[in-house]
Amino acid sequence: MNMAPTLEWIESTDLSTAIREGALLYPIIGGFHLLAIALFGGMLVATDLRLLGWAMQRRAVSDIIEQTRLWKRIGFVLVMASGLLLAWAEPLKLYRSPSFWVKMALFALVGVHALVFRRTVYGNPQHLDKGLTLHAKLAAILSLLLWAGLIVSGRLIAFDA
Repeated sequence: MNMAPTLEWIESTDLSTAIREGALLYPIIGGFHLLAIALFGGMLVATDLRLLGWAMQRRAVSDIIEQTRLWKRIGFVLVMASGLLLAWAEPLKLYRSPSFWVKMALFALVGVHALVFRRTVYGNPQHLDKGLTLHAKLAAILSLLLWAGLIVSGRLIAFDA
């Protein structure tokens, strides 16, 4: 299937042109994207470090997971919305970018991670208050690695030819 005509159409829309060619819109959306990553990433790191037992050891695991959940969701929605706007501005460039496809593969793995660990770690964190399991620590390590890879591959998109 040839995606070029669809991507060319997206790139020719008024919204795409305004974001890409406007003096301020692209950097404002990009800055907002980075702030949203900081919000989401900060909550994610706090949760994962607690799951590893490396931080906030006096706090219940369930408290950390519950208290960061809403902020992670808000951050995730903001990251996705701003990321989609940035992608709308340059769909042909992204389609040709190996780093973008690495990022998308890692994003798919994040979805698999969420499905695999939802019930045993994130869905019922009260059982972790009794003691951290190897399963919870594995979830945290994989989460940190996947999201770090997403951020790095996203940054590398700017350097793809």
